Amino acid sequence: MSDDENQFEQGNAGSSHTYTESAGSLKKGGYVMLKGHPCKITDVSTSKAGKHGHAKASIVGKDIFTNKTYEDSAPTSHNIDVPFVTKKEYTLMDIQADGFVILMNEDGSTKEDLKLPETEDDFNLVKEIREQFEAGKDLLISVLSAMGEEKIVASREAQDK
Repeated sequence: MSDDENQFEQGNAGSSHTYTESAGSLKKGGYVMLKGHPCKITDVSTSKAGKHGHAKASIVGKDIFTNKTYEDSAPTSHNIDVPFVTKKEYTLMDIQADGFVILMNEDGSTKEDLKLPETEDDFNLVKEIREQFEAGKDLLISVLSAMGEEKIVASREAQDK
């Protein structure tokens, strides 16, 4: 048997988007997977253990991409999926006619696969980004990433270095 035969290709198994945490240790403001959606926790309450049961945690959260509210409950001793959520800032280079933006990374590489948000909840953010960009201001765009999805969530004027 040669050495080449035992080499395995390391790929993404899909589970790397989440990790598990005890339902009883979840806190308001944290993140959790509710009904298959990455959510920011807006409320957590626990009920005491009954005569024959476990203490339960009732969790309410808003989807970080659509802002829809989801609820779920689980025994506090059970594990629940928590998404890896990252926030990264990019420099806004251009806004295309179709709503796609050209963003620049810290290393100078560009990212061109993101579109300005189109939900009603994001109307003011998009309006602010467009107005400031058209006024010639240098903007930093915050992008939230989770579960292989990305969304523009904030902007601010870049400070001169």
